[in-house]
Amino acid sequence: MTTASKTHGATVLLSKGLTPGKLRGLQRISNPNGTLTMLALDQNSSMIEMAQKSLKTKGQDRAPTYDEIVTAKLDLMRQMAPVASGVLIDSYYGAWSAIASGAAPRDTGMLVRVEKSGGPKNSVGAPLAEIEAGWSVEKIKLMGADAVKLLAPFEPTEPGSAEHQFQMIEDVYAECKKHDILLLLETVAFPFGGEKKTDDAYLDRKADTVIESARQLSRYCDVYKAEFPGFLNRSSDSQLRDNLHALDAASERPWVLLSAGVDYPDYFKQVEMAMECGASGVLGGRAFWKEYFLQDGAEARTKFAGSTGLKRVAEVDAVVKEHASPWFARYGLTRDDLMSVRASEGWHFRYATHARQAGGVGGHVVRAGEVY
Repeated sequence: MTTASKTHGATVLLSKGLTPGKLRGLQRISNPNGTLTMLALDQNSSMIEMAQKSLKTKGQDRAPTYDEIVTAKLDLMRQMAPVASGVLIDSYYGAWSAIASGAAPRDTGMLVRVEKSGGPKNSVGAPLAEIEAGWSVEKIKLMGADAVKLLAPFEPTEPGSAEHQFQMIEDVYAECKKHDILLLLETVAFPFGGEKKTDDAYLDRKADTVIESARQLSRYCDVYKAEFPGFLNRSSDSQLRDNLHALDAASERPWVLLSAGVDYPDYFKQVEMAMECGASGVLGGRAFWKEYFLQDGAEARTKFAGSTGLKRVAEVDAVVKEHASPWFARYGLTRDDLMSVRASEGWHFRYATHARQAGGVGGHVVRAGEVY
């Protein structure tokens, strides 16, 4: 068989929504074997709260300054991101400073958050997500990031919020297609109507919410970020694995596991179970670094991030690389398939036809076989 007969046309990718920008984004945020070990540092509200509590223990009853939060994010990134395949950062505090300072490793993919931290709620206390003021998908693309991250809390049984979130997800997905940039969509469950996160009503429906959210929304992204569908202390391992298999079946895109701020030992067990059940990796945050602000002083915080934090990411990375499902497997592709793809002559005329281009009517006409 000749080499030419082994090749695939680019439609094998285009038919799956894997355009050049999206495919390049997947390559950039992945490990060499197609799995994903990603570190989240885009938290604003929770990081400010942690820092404020730390300051209070030192007799400073105040909120952290902008510069203090920037310094913390860059310190965590510099110490921990080198063992990750991708790092997620926000725009307000982190993205530009991370690039300018070199805290973002040159060989680690960068994802940038598009949504506002926090936001309004409706009459029953359900979230109504908003885009970060002054920010957009287009700006994330322009700055050279590899992917957009959108958090859209979602509860299928609360239609007012659900429809708002759905519309926002559709809009952001369309923008990402327009600008040919990867979209990672994160959905999380939430209590509403006077519930608390400790109430049985919320805890009992959590797994169903996680699974149904993936079923309804995972097609509107390129990588789906999911919560663990259940609780280690409330369900048997057998039930949790059944839930994870159901989540895997519901997700139409490669999915990764978030950490939701659980303690690291619990997250590590969740990771092991999720990777066995079809996950393509992780995008974890506070489980890796939440004790950072408990350390006494800047030197101790840096030491924690560069030792305990780094070790945790490396431990999870080893599990991901060995047991996770490569992202391309979810698209029905193998590494050999990808290596054999070739674009046909003139592809650049057909690509992103909405974008400004030279020539056009009356311009140069490319002829088959022409070299230029």
